[in-house]
Amino acid sequence: MRYTRDFAVAVLVLSLLGVVAGALWSLLAPRPPYVVTQEGAVLADPSTQALIAADGWFAVVTGAFGLVCGAVGHVLSRRGHPPAVVLGLAAGGLVAAYLTMTVGGAVNFGATVVAASGPGAPLVPGPLELTAPGVIVAWPMLAAGVFFTLEAVAGYRESPLRRPLAGQDPYGPLSTYDIGGK
Repeated sequence: MRYTRDFAVAVLVLSLLGVVAGALWSLLAPRPPYVVTQEGAVLADPSTQALIAADGWFAVVTGAFGLVCGAVGHVLSRRGHPPAVVLGLAAGGLVAAYLTMTVGGAVNFGATVVAASGPGAPLVPGPLELTAPGVIVAWPMLAAGVFFTLEAVAGYRESPLRRPLAGQDPYGPLSTYDIGGK
């Protein structure tokens, strides 16, 4: 039962953080400019870097949240059930990244004013969306990666293989050796 609880708490907390990350992504990422024409909104500059910058900011925001969540999850799981927590970090990271994408595209905390390119061509900020869907796995991968790295370091420190002779010197205490050659 505790495994289920630890998993559910991790997913729930990361889901809430996904909403916060979505608002932060919306605040930081630039929106591509669109020209309003008779046919509807058309991308004003097809070579704009705003589309790539939105993906980059998404990766930075979700990656930072993933790093922090992995470290905090590891610290909190030391007294709980690490397998349930790391599975919660992975599943919750996917849910959080999806919520980040959804909330970031729905709210508009970023720049809302776009300079006009000329008379008669009104520009509007476009929607914030991902053009590289692979960045959605930054959060769960970094969270699980940090968790496993910290678990490996802690496991190595506690390993009996680090002290194969239980901390004893196989040659006896140093004081029994005749260092001077006598």
